[in-house]
Amino acid sequence: MTRAIRALSVALAVLFALGAPTAWAQETVKIGVIEPLSGPVAASGNYVRMGAEIARDWINAKGGVLGRKIELLIEDNKSDPKEAATAAEKLIVRDKVPVIMGAWGSSMTLAAMPKLEEYGVPMVVETSSAASITKSGNPWIFRISPPSEMEALGLEKYLKDFGIKQADFLAVNTDWGRGSVTAFGNLLKKSGASVGAVEFMDQAATDMNAQITKVKAGSADTLFLTTSVEQITLVLKQAQEQRLTRKVITTGGSSSPSQLIKQAGAAAEGTYHILFFLPWFPEAMPDGKLAKAFVDEWAKRGHPFEGLTEGFRGHDGILTAVEGIRVAGKADPKAVQQALWKVNLMGLNGPIKFEKDGPAGKESGQSKPSIFIVQVKDGKIALPAFVKK
Repeated sequence: MTRAIRALSVALAVLFALGAPTAWAQETVKIGVIEPLSGPVAASGNYVRMGAEIARDWINAKGGVLGRKIELLIEDNKSDPKEAATAAEKLIVRDKVPVIMGAWGSSMTLAAMPKLEEYGVPMVVETSSAASITKSGNPWIFRISPPSEMEALGLEKYLKDFGIKQADFLAVNTDWGRGSVTAFGNLLKKSGASVGAVEFMDQAATDMNAQITKVKAGSADTLFLTTSVEQITLVLKQAQEQRLTRKVITTGGSSSPSQLIKQAGAAAEGTYHILFFLPWFPEAMPDGKLAKAFVDEWAKRGHPFEGLTEGFRGHDGILTAVEGIRVAGKADPKAVQQALWKVNLMGLNGPIKFEKDGPAGKESGQSKPSIFIVQVKDGKIALPAFVKK
């Protein structure tokens, strides 16, 4: 008997040393994350991941949620819609997460959405902007990023300042790019301006000279550009080589102007960018103190400054998901879905609160994000004069 007790004591001592009792006492609350960590838009996806990790650490430092630490289970969708659907099913079936954040690109999010409805698990959409995401009738979707129509409305008040008479479009050939062309095209037509050339490019394309040549042949004064920062850089450089003279406005908030200055140089000069976070002017954000703390933490971790315009999305997405769990009072998918309708908090972008969007009885949640415009001027990021008014 004594020998058995000694053996048990030794075993317990080993387990204490390994931290097992802590694991027994405090199981984590798991949150699924689906982002493009490899493939053509990997830079953006990894920046979102970095922001999500900051939110996780800040929340855990304050005690987590429901008395437990949160754990992020991160899946790579490889910039591929099929992989996004597979990742969603894996997180739901294998890991039994009560909520997911994802999946950056609209096509990736749309591909994952049937899995959410099939298994009944909510997703906080942090980036995707295709209108169909909230219009298709999926009650498990809660989007904190603006759909292209909402983004276009954010630009509407500045249309007179831009003086656009005719605009061309060059967009990535995805749900995001096509949706952006439709939304901004409708806005221009409504304002009395006309739409010129409309050109698309594959997500992985590196040579856009053919599209730029077609744009150059027209007489438009403005070019709307919708794609990831990597492709924007290439377009600006190739447009400069072809001596294309157009006012350039990027949409979708994924341009990372600091990165464009660094990689495109003079080709980025004078370009305008619609954004949802201003790391250069954190004091101008709805919660300046929170924005400054995030920018400082980002720098402290050695993350590249140019990633901040994407990284904030990861922070706000995880903050929203955790608040849904807190309001629900349990890490249960159905309870979290219901609780997300009651979420009312301040994120880096601004207030996060969901309104119903989509067909009656199957509405998705859509928040109304803050929208900003910056310009590259003299090799630096500046607020345009008409925005400062």
